[in-house]
Amino acid sequence: MVCRYLQMGKRLERSLLKTLQHSRMTRSEIRSNLHLMRSFPVPLPPLHVLLMQLQQLCEKPPKGFEKYFPGSKKSEPEEEAKAAGDKAPEPSKDGPSRSAQPKGAPSSKPPQWNFSFGGQGNRSSRNPFNSDDQNRMVTVALVTTLGILGLLAFNEMRYKEITWKEFVNSYLARGIVEKLEVINKKWVRVRLLPGNQIDGNNVLWFNIGSVDTFERNLENVQLEFNIEPPNFVPVIYKNEMDGSSVISILPTLLLFGFLFWTMRRSAGLMGGGGARRGGGIFGMGETTAKLINPNDIGVKFKDVAGCEEAKLEIMEFVNFLKNPQQYMELGAKIPKGAILTGPPGTGKTLLAKATAGEANVPFITVSGSEFLEMFVGVGPSRVRDMFSMARKNAPCILFIDEIDAVGRKRGGRSFGGHSEQENTLNQLLVEMDGFNTTTNVVVLAATNRVDILDHALLRPGRFDRQIFVPAPDIKGRASIFKVHLKPLKTLLDKSNLARKMAALTPGFTGADIANVCNEAALIAARDLNDSINMKHFEQAIERVVAGMEKKTNVLQPEEKKTVAYHEAGHAVAGWFLEHADPLLKVSIIPRGKGLGYAQYLPKEQYLYTTEQLFDRMCMTLGGRVSEQIFFGRITTGAQDDLKKVTQSAYAQVVQFGMNEKVGNLSFDMPQPGDMVLDKPYSEQTSQIIDSEVRMMVQKAYDHTMDLLTKHKLDVEKIAKRLLEME
Repeated sequence: MVCRYLQMGKRLERSLLKTLQHSRMTRSEIRSNLHLMRSFPVPLPPLHVLLMQLQQLCEKPPKGFEKYFPGSKKSEPEEEAKAAGDKAPEPSKDGPSRSAQPKGAPSSKPPQWNFSFGGQGNRSSRNPFNSDDQNRMVTVALVTTLGILGLLAFNEMRYKEITWKEFVNSYLARGIVEKLEVINKKWVRVRLLPGNQIDGNNVLWFNIGSVDTFERNLENVQLEFNIEPPNFVPVIYKNEMDGSSVISILPTLLLFGFLFWTMRRSAGLMGGGGARRGGGIFGMGETTAKLINPNDIGVKFKDVAGCEEAKLEIMEFVNFLKNPQQYMELGAKIPKGAILTGPPGTGKTLLAKATAGEANVPFITVSGSEFLEMFVGVGPSRVRDMFSMARKNAPCILFIDEIDAVGRKRGGRSFGGHSEQENTLNQLLVEMDGFNTTTNVVVLAATNRVDILDHALLRPGRFDRQIFVPAPDIKGRASIFKVHLKPLKTLLDKSNLARKMAALTPGFTGADIANVCNEAALIAARDLNDSINMKHFEQAIERVVAGMEKKTNVLQPEEKKTVAYHEAGHAVAGWFLEHADPLLKVSIIPRGKGLGYAQYLPKEQYLYTTEQLFDRMCMTLGGRVSEQIFFGRITTGAQDDLKKVTQSAYAQVVQFGMNEKVGNLSFDMPQPGDMVLDKPYSEQTSQIIDSEVRMMVQKAYDHTMDLLTKHKLDVEKIAKRLLEME
């Protein structure tokens, strides 16, 4: 009988296994597999009832897995909802479709169990390992890891640590030890008999030094307690992963997990192309450009003053973006971009932002230095990603500030290696040349070193226009002052104040004017005034030009006297020289690095003659000459003056061609910070230049000496007046 029961069990097991493998079984197969059940003496239900129940069991999906079985109750509403939006399928030639069958009619197609996870299966199947669920998988993995660590820690916290003597006297002697488990040959877990819990648990533990010593001591103790060897406490040896082991391998697991994550992230960088991928390792390949929505741009052309010509020229780009069809109908191509050049602080970035604000299009801004990183290939990847962003947000304005950081001339600077900056520039050239003219993306760039840019970057087709934004003249400065004076609280007439301040600030840029207005407000607030007056604006100009007053910087009487005569020499020399700038103010209060301060009002002019430059040199040397006349010695206070005189003399000889011996030649002078590997002229010419510069400075010094010697009393009067008043 037992054998027959076993045979029946094996037959049922094979039937169920075949059912799971083939997803279905016919009625005849089930009947053939269960024919032995008729001969069993055990009373069984009728065979047809058993067959029906088993078939229903095979057809009915397990609870919770209905969505993997087509035709189930949970999948029917989803399939009907998806089919409602699709076009009705045409009836097949074999007969009516399944949807045309009456409700409750048996399906001609046998049910199939669907356990596939691919996207090629039924619509109800879903791949749980798609990229959309990566964050969920990472979260589940972290939670699982933390749960396992917490469980291990919780289990070990439930154990009570005891000593060997305590184990022997309190537990082994009382006979309440069920078994001992030696874990990893390091410690022993003590299992107590049921009903002998200690502090809520029946698990204790203690450390062992050596397994052999532990076995020997345990055997001796049990023999001392007259316990027969057959009744010894059983000892079981186990290797388990405890909390300390997990903590020891946790750094390795974290390292491998981090490397796996970075490899997945770097797949986007390896793929290249213009599409926005993973951004490369650490997100390096992703652009750092900032996208500013049109609603967030609060700058319009009315907020930009002092550069009317540049504003008019760049206004055409606004019309290009608003009405591109007007130009295309005439056969014109929309300009791809423009480069804004000019001194620092003249409003190049503000002008580009105002262009985006007027056109009501997105504004993408990035700095040229943000393309270059320590990793090779990051720059070109960021360029591709940036232009991909621009195309997605078209029409828009892409603004690259300080483009000279990435657009510098190629060749001769990598010293044998291939420069990463050149790779980035090449990618930038390719992206700009490959722009479709119908994308409505305008590229604007700004730099104050247009002379060092690569010629391929400046050619028409990339940057079609070069817009020069100069420092504002007196009319432009007045317009800028009107813009920045609007939010300030003052009782003065702002129109008259703007004109007066424009006359007092020759050579100031828009950034300097904004700084002056802000400093005036800060000074008024520091003095606890209710409004800003003219005195505060004058102090603000001095603060911007010369620095903060150092009234606490006490000079020795001899030093103060030297500074007074030095500044008086500048004032008198400038007063009596024909082409020198008029003197506005002189002071011996220390400011910034200087111990004295003289303010002039230079004229608004763009061309200078030899006589004008010579008189300026004489005025600059007035301080050193005055020290020599009145004290018979010179000091280090004239260092800055001598530096300016030397630069002016070299410019006249090398650049302006104002020397008879050198002739009408012009050479490029090195910029501050540039490495001078060779000069554009011979060594003999260099000696002539140095000699002529020295003679020119000496001539100016002698002329100033004669002038101040003639007006020595005037210098002395001004110096004494400075010492009395300050």
